Amino acid sequence: MQAYLDAIQGGASGADIAAIPVPESYRAATVHKDEAGMFEGVDSSDKDPRKSIHVEEVATPELAPDEVYVALMASSINFNTVWTSIFEPVSTFGFLSRLGKESEYGARHDLPYHVMGSDGSGVVVKVGAAVRSWKPGDRVVIHCNSVDDQDPSAHDDSMLATNQRIWGFETNFGGLADLSIVKANQLMPKPAHLTWEEAAVNALCNSTSYRMLVSRNGADMKQGDVVLIWGATGGIGGYAVQYVLNGGGIPVGVVSSPERAQLLRDMGCEAVIDRAANGYRFWSDEHTQDESEWRRFGKDIRGLVGTDPDIVFEHPGRSTMGASVFVAKRGGLVMTCAATSGYMIEYDNRHLWMKLKTIKASHFANYREASEANKLIAQGRIQPLLSETRPLDEVGEAALSVHKNQSEGKIGVLCLAPQAGQGIDDAELREKVGEDKITLYQRHAAGGGS
Repeated sequence: MQAYLDAIQGGASGADIAAIPVPESYRAATVHKDEAGMFEGVDSSDKDPRKSIHVEEVATPELAPDEVYVALMASSINFNTVWTSIFEPVSTFGFLSRLGKESEYGARHDLPYHVMGSDGSGVVVKVGAAVRSWKPGDRVVIHCNSVDDQDPSAHDDSMLATNQRIWGFETNFGGLADLSIVKANQLMPKPAHLTWEEAAVNALCNSTSYRMLVSRNGADMKQGDVVLIWGATGGIGGYAVQYVLNGGGIPVGVVSSPERAQLLRDMGCEAVIDRAANGYRFWSDEHTQDESEWRRFGKDIRGLVGTDPDIVFEHPGRSTMGASVFVAKRGGLVMTCAATSGYMIEYDNRHLWMKLKTIKASHFANYREASEANKLIAQGRIQPLLSETRPLDEVGEAALSVHKNQSEGKIGVLCLAPQAGQGIDDAELREKVGEDKITLYQRHAAGGGS
């Protein structure tokens, strides 16, 4: 892998990069199948990713005709990294076993270890025989929608494909590594004005937010819509705030500390609710929700923007869904993805059916949506949410930080890149966009604020 790094940093041509022999092994962050039961009987909040994640050498898999090898310069931590590392809600090895039964190339994924990670930025170093649109030397970012396009269900909207999977979560050979194999239709051009780590943190969360709010497959948000955003400075919430502002909507951001409230204001969101300061108790005990608290929350929203939300950007799940359904306006929409606080959801259905509200599900994004979201990053219209950067050897610590909700935005991970701040190819665009905008989350994390 050092030969690839030297070539990339030395500005080698695509032909020169293609001539470098693919190594027999590479460094990767893994979990082990024989340790999948290590947290049995342990409360979810006490499960420690540092105990399950290994950084080790793994064998390089064979390349399929529709795939490419990417030398990964950087990656990032997503919540599915946490799920993989604590084997919750199910062990990811079940996904790999099912994939292994599908085909000869699928069998490569069914291993006693899982290379995790669903984001990445890097350089294409070799392409399969069927790859047409990409070549060695291309600087790319990777979206995580892995789909076999030979299945007719994968067309129209590939997120509805019967074989749709999330790379690095439901497939092996993910992005928290020095090398990866991905399908050619997962590649997108790297935003030239960003560093490797700034470019690496966007694809999963930015694309998810784009589909939820902007796409016709999601909320199809229009100008003037009031959008309630839970976790509004988090991994997907921070992109959601930007899309609402860019699209002429009115974001109402919900956060859990004064520091996060200030970050939200620095992003341009004027309607801010600090749920910790307001002391909402949506659940009076683990079995009972408190409608009076829903009403107080709804009153606070109306006090800020004068109306109930047209759209609720919902992802915490169990802790907030009852309140989300209640506060959405008559005929409003609750867009939901994930369930980071629990996936067994409860809400009062009377407030859904009698007021003609809708709950609509969303999951990542198709290639078109991911590409459109990436173009907005590349144009400098949407900013990365990178708050801190860690080396690959500290993936366990980084995953624990996300698990404990101790970090804001996204944590970047350096893979082949030896240090942060490298990979900028368009300094002129970076200056035009503004260093203060690009690095807002980093400055807040460092205590610099606005």
